[in-house]
Amino acid sequence: MPRKLSLVVLLFVSTSFAFSQAASQKPKVRRFTFDYSFTVNVTEPGQPLDVWFPVAHSDQFQKVKIISKSGDLPLQETMDPEYGNRMFHARAAKADKAEYHFTVRYDVERFEHLVAVAGGPPEPSAELKRFLEADRLVPITGKPAEIAAAQVKPQMTDVEKARALYDYTFNNMRYDKTGSGWGHGDTLWACDSHHGNCTDFHSLFISMARSQHIPAKFEIGFSIPDDKGSSDIAGYHCWAEFYEQSRGWIPVDISEAWKHQEKKNYFFGAHDVNRIQFSVGRDIELSPKQHGQRLNYFIYPYAELNGEEYPNVKIAFSFADAGDGKSARASK
Repeated sequence: MPRKLSLVVLLFVSTSFAFSQAASQKPKVRRFTFDYSFTVNVTEPGQPLDVWFPVAHSDQFQKVKIISKSGDLPLQETMDPEYGNRMFHARAAKADKAEYHFTVRYDVERFEHLVAVAGGPPEPSAELKRFLEADRLVPITGKPAEIAAAQVKPQMTDVEKARALYDYTFNNMRYDKTGSGWGHGDTLWACDSHHGNCTDFHSLFISMARSQHIPAKFEIGFSIPDDKGSSDIAGYHCWAEFYEQSRGWIPVDISEAWKHQEKKNYFFGAHDVNRIQFSVGRDIELSPKQHGQRLNYFIYPYAELNGEEYPNVKIAFSFADAGDGKSARASK
């Protein structure tokens, strides 16, 4: 058997094995509360203040209920016009307080997302179109397209191509948040630096997948520690999905695989229960529309004072397993 063909066959077998394992497992579930809190510190009172922050949504992989919400301004729920991300918007015509506090507490039931052997009905082409296009920091031509073309073979299926791009990202990126430049999800920076955080890993993968005409989308939320029953959450986590006609959307989490390398095969075709998702997509236009440029991604609160971006926001996130944390973790 020619060497190139044997490599494709090996890739097909390993990919199919990972999918068959996932399909045969019973999806796990984790239930917890999640607190999303922040404070806007106003140093120039008397100016108009606008605040937006994302709202966690329910779908087939998480059931989300708002237990309570509070804010020093009335909250209006809105939705972005492109991706359908839900958000709260608050406005003060003249900010007359030094601090504005906001808190939302969620009850979350998160289900393991395992790829199915056969997915549901195909997505409408209009729904897929946006996930084939470039974002401001996620190009689909140039260097990432050249790298992608070098990883795939004409006889590969889209799943096999995606696996080759997943493997390239895994093997050529390093989870390392030292220095500057990481965290923006800048594909070209990732191509050159070969390190970064989850945004950098998945931006590279999404650029390469889209360059191969494979729809891919960016998803962002928070990672929940699997070894604790409650704790503060330091920051966000993001992941990705790519689309294949017969299976639908297939989950990947390359940065998590890099940190837990024994789970490399698992995270090609699975998202675990230790997460909560808030939004989808890049270059987000808020509702009502912000004065500043579109948001690179939407997970933290965004504020504008007198029509200009206002970064003086202090965030605080935390979670607690429902019931007895020890027994909840033992059941996963």
